[in-house]
Amino acid sequence: MFVTTLIARPGALDATLVENLRNAWGGTDAVWLSRGTAAEFTQPAVPDNRWSVWDDLQAQGIDLVVQPGEGRRKRVLLADMDSTMIRQECIDELAAEAGVGAHVARITARAMNGELDFEAALLERVGLLRGLPEEIIQRVVDTRITLMPGGAALVATMRANGAYAALVSGGFTAFTARIAATLGFDENRANTLLVEDGMLSGDVARPILGRAAKVEALREITARLGIAPGDVLAVGDGANDLGMLGLAGTGVALHAKPTVQKECAVRVNHGDLTALLYLQGYRDEDFVAG
Repeated sequence: MFVTTLIARPGALDATLVENLRNAWGGTDAVWLSRGTAAEFTQPAVPDNRWSVWDDLQAQGIDLVVQPGEGRRKRVLLADMDSTMIRQECIDELAAEAGVGAHVARITARAMNGELDFEAALLERVGLLRGLPEEIIQRVVDTRITLMPGGAALVATMRANGAYAALVSGGFTAFTARIAATLGFDENRANTLLVEDGMLSGDVARPILGRAAKVEALREITARLGIAPGDVLAVGDGANDLGMLGLAGTGVALHAKPTVQKECAVRVNHGDLTALLYLQGYRDEDFVAG
């Protein structure tokens, strides 16, 4: 059986719309995971018109996901950080402090859309930070970084149900350490900004954590836990996330760049991170506060 999940902004999901789609697709009775926000039903096959319906619902601010019902509650959460668990791109915020924010942001956008080589783009952007005082990092963490809504509940609920949570970022350890501790991740991996005499050197430690390293993290963590990649829920927004999103049992493109969405069957554009709980069949009353 396959499960169809519809997710909208709080209170924006109409019961009549859910029932009409359920009837059209020959589904079972709809179950409300969050009244007015998320509902699901099962049907025996993936409908032929899934993507045309998806397009129609996107125009109404509703996310639609069709996935196999078996094994959808995952045992590992593997999450990107920038523009996924937090709202910002950390390197863009550091660059703003250096007075090159707009230039770096343009490079970041192109790299995350897969238009530039990730490693080369990272080194170019980090080079522009050379000479910034090290304390700028803490100031950016304290004043410029905000959490993506729903992240604390996502991590806490999955961990309370036995899942392992790893934050794996192409960003920097100075940020992932703080975010991982705040949200309750079991571990975090990222690149390390190099410092010389209290100033950013304009370089990062090797090896650089990019697309391949995220895939390696998934393989390493699942091997350590004795589970399969199919037991992983991965979430990200950029081209450097595509490897882990494709290997995971459920790879979620969250508010993702266009080239990333094209490669992913599970796309969340209107919901927040609690959407990843609804996709696993959790109801509001199952959520654990983070």
